[in-house]
Amino acid sequence: MHMAENLVKIQSDEKIIQLLNSQKARQFRENYLDLHVYEQAQIFTELNSQQRARLYRYLTAKEVGDMFDAIEDEPEEVVKYFEEMTPQYVANVIDEMYTDNAVDILAYVPKKDLAGYLRLLPTEKAAEIREMLHYEDKTAGAIMSTEYVAIAGNQTVRSAMHVVKREASDAETIYYVYVVGADNKLIGVLTLRDLLINDDDQMITDIMTTPVMSVKVSDDQAEVAQTIRDYNFLAIPVTDYENKLIGIINVDDIIDVIDEESAEDYSGLAAVDTEEVADNPIKAASNRLPWLIVLLLLGMSTTTLISHYEGMISQASILAIFVSSITGTAGNAGTQSLAVAVRRLASRDEDQPSVYRQFFIELLTGLVTGLVTGLTIFLIVGFWKQNFILGFVIGMAMMCAITVANLAGSFIPNLMDKIGVDPAVASGPFISTLSDLTSVLIYFNIAKLFMKFFMGT
Repeated sequence: MHMAENLVKIQSDEKIIQLLNSQKARQFRENYLDLHVYEQAQIFTELNSQQRARLYRYLTAKEVGDMFDAIEDEPEEVVKYFEEMTPQYVANVIDEMYTDNAVDILAYVPKKDLAGYLRLLPTEKAAEIREMLHYEDKTAGAIMSTEYVAIAGNQTVRSAMHVVKREASDAETIYYVYVVGADNKLIGVLTLRDLLINDDDQMITDIMTTPVMSVKVSDDQAEVAQTIRDYNFLAIPVTDYENKLIGIINVDDIIDVIDEESAEDYSGLAAVDTEEVADNPIKAASNRLPWLIVLLLLGMSTTTLISHYEGMISQASILAIFVSSITGTAGNAGTQSLAVAVRRLASRDEDQPSVYRQFFIELLTGLVTGLVTGLTIFLIVGFWKQNFILGFVIGMAMMCAITVANLAGSFIPNLMDKIGVDPAVASGPFISTLSDLTSVLIYFNIAKLFMKFFMGT
């Protein structure tokens, strides 16, 4: 957004808030509701409790519900807004929200309050919410929406269009129309375009697409996201184990899933919660300290190993100069390999190479990068210290350390994935610490073979 446009938006927001403060209800409603719901939500989150209380009086439950569908605050924060409203108003707002968005928030509502809200909701809506609250987190059932358009196969395009028009206002998307048979079993799908371009007297069974790509209610959300990405769907149906249609997952929900999964991967790679809000330094420090202490203890193993070669260092102190260069470069190589491995595992592409081929590729990659890096440091040290034997030792150690780090960065995430542990847990700092340990071991064992050339240096 350009600076001028940003300034105009700030002035517009300030005007709307001023109208709210001045209790000019009609003008406030006109200006506020002219905005996109996303912009409404942005203004709403900036209001204080007194201003929000006034807003609840000026807006209908439907208008607030539409805005809550677009709100980006964490669900546990949105719950606090519910506490400012009367129970009936909360129930009315929930009734106007898409069920999947409402469930995300209600999962954080205290049980006593939840029971009260559900009693005030229409029976059908309450039943849908109760059922969805029981689905396991991060599954298709937890993120699906129950607002979709379903039609029977034994009807014409004309009658199907009547159904679509009748249900369009409540559906989250109408681009896909799902065809169900007996017991609500999913048998086909067609698009709104299919309905528009076919003759009114055409039977649905003759134009629907079958079989239908769908996901099970217990499928992991990451797998659902991968399916939608692979097939470029705008939505995908969710079925139970008897193939009964129970909901749909829209692409906007998948965007949120991808964002969430990416944040988790970044957090794992950095060994810190990248989404933490560091308003409180003490809290931020307490979140980061556990991993730092663990990594410190792991780092002590490297220090202990170096102390084991203290005698070598005392005889050839020049060896100590290059320890950090070798460990740092190997750590960087391991982190690069780790990032590629975690990304590959996250994408779950069917045409990705086998584990053995990945191992072979990383081995060759490590050897090539290690050879080039080792040759570079060999020439630098040889000319700098006028000692090409030392340069050879440093270069060999660098090549071996990079190769091992590459293999570790690729192998460890695959191993963790095989045993059912999130591969992102193999964080960058962890791989770096492991690389330090192996690099020191490799370096000093190679140097030991050439000690007579370094004595006294």
